[in-house]
Amino acid sequence: MQKIRTKWNKRYVDVHVPNQVINVLKLNQHLLPAQGKSLDLASGLGGNALRMAELGFSSHAWDISDAAVKKIQEFSRERKLSLSVRQSDISLHKEQQKMIEEGFDVIVISRFLLRDIIPSINAALKPGGLIFYQTFVEASVETTDIPQSSHYRLQPNELLTLFSGLTLRYYREEGLQGDINYGFRNEAMLVAQKN
Repeated sequence: MQKIRTKWNKRYVDVHVPNQVINVLKLNQHLLPAQGKSLDLASGLGGNALRMAELGFSSHAWDISDAAVKKIQEFSRERKLSLSVRQSDISLHKEQQKMIEEGFDVIVISRFLLRDIIPSINAALKPGGLIFYQTFVEASVETTDIPQSSHYRLQPNELLTLFSGLTLRYYREEGLQGDINYGFRNEAMLVAQKN
């Protein structure tokens, strides 16, 4: 995993602003509980974690990149926000176990897909907890800025299948249907709740 960490460190080292809050969280912020513990998993530069901290959550950001972790710490200090940040390779079983042991009321995942860890994500959600997930789909209008490998892109309705044990609260995936110049393309969005 050192190769992956190095790749993301190179990408983040010269970036000086957090990444944008994902659409699924912006559009469905009204579904959030009044308080709780949140995790921005594979957080990148922490835009989602910062938003959750602004909303009063005990916000956590985990990412494989050392550079991203340092940047998020800087961003949270600049904004006077309390945020827990850690470098984590979530593909490792021990890191998944830590996530399960900590337990979260909200987990936010943006543009990251590692199918093998979905059971651990589900297990890390507390009863009543919510997952906000947005990532790339195979049927994309654009080919730039999306993973080239189909391994990192969802098949049609796959996100629904991956979280079929949860109660669906919101879903959007437009694929290539209709006029592709409009709408929300290239990604699927899901909000689901653990019973």
